[in-house]
Amino acid sequence: MLFQNGHLKVRKLEVQDIYILSKWLSDPSVLEFYEGRDNPFDIGKVNRVFYNSEDETVKCIVEFDGKEIGYIQYYKLDSDTKNVYGYLNENIFGIDQFIGEVEYWNKGIGTLLVTSMVEFLINHKKVDRIVMDPQVCNERALRCYEKCGFKKVKLLPKRELHEGEYRDCWLIEYINSN
Repeated sequence: MLFQNGHLKVRKLEVQDIYILSKWLSDPSVLEFYEGRDNPFDIGKVNRVFYNSEDETVKCIVEFDGKEIGYIQYYKLDSDTKNVYGYLNENIFGIDQFIGEVEYWNKGIGTLLVTSMVEFLINHKKVDRIVMDPQVCNERALRCYEKCGFKKVKLLPKRELHEGEYRDCWLIEYINSN
């Protein structure tokens, strides 16, 4: 287990999680906001994308009350990404997440998840900043991240290919003030 905060638990991805990831990433409700409805994942694609041993991203499953409900990952930003975003030599991590069980949406669990991950990264990775780049049109996610202390920094035009078109994203950041 990576960490637990009340009913929320985050643990590293395991081999048997391939099936739940495939379920979530073939659900049009989830894909509307993560990867795109035109980009469903079968078992083979989940294996290629999430189980690449050369990837330094730490991939995790989110549980709530003992039920797997979502996914979160974190990674240290490389030099090229820092340059694109306009950062210097700080310790900067990125995170990405989704709640795959739609009945758990709009219950404050996303806010709990993101604030818990921020706390984990500050305490265990000594981060200076945490960044994300959600699509401008993902208003629910942006409200969640702003509640967690993230601020919009820069508009990233045509940053992400989603459902056949390049979409604008916001670079948002959380600055460790400790």
